[in-house]
Amino acid sequence: MPVYEPWDEKRGAEIIAEHSALEGATLVILHALQEAFGYVPEAAIPMVAEALNLSRAEVHGVFTFYHDFRRKPAGKHVLKLCRAEACQAAGGDAVAARAEAKLGIAMGNTTPDELVTLEPIYCLGLCATAPSAMLDGRVVGMLDEARIDALIAEAQR
Repeated sequence: MPVYEPWDEKRGAEIIAEHSALEGATLVILHALQEAFGYVPEAAIPMVAEALNLSRAEVHGVFTFYHDFRRKPAGKHVLKLCRAEACQAAGGDAVAARAEAKLGIAMGNTTPDELVTLEPIYCLGLCATAPSAMLDGRVVGMLDEARIDALIAEAQR
């Protein structure tokens, strides 16, 4: 599991400068910021806009369009449940409901102890083994009650 730096405006400016000349820099910078800090700090949005000569609204629009960007740091472990149609058809809704109940949080939130963040993801490409999930970057298919319970237990350690 990754270790993130605490938000630092100077470090944020360095990351932005490193990537600002690249094609598609807005997305590249937002990903780099999240990789460094574990989320995209609100204070970084105007910094990105200024560096790329964009409006804050344009950068905010990109940030909010993509579900993978976070507004605040994630928990120690991130459990992503596929919410795409194939997984839903194979029982993904029940798996998601069970995960929310076991963790005591709704999708898109972090447990109060900051151990687990539960996030939706819209296709892991594992349709043949649906429903599927990803725990800290490791994909898992063929979820049922027992497998989701085991993933949650692993994440709570």
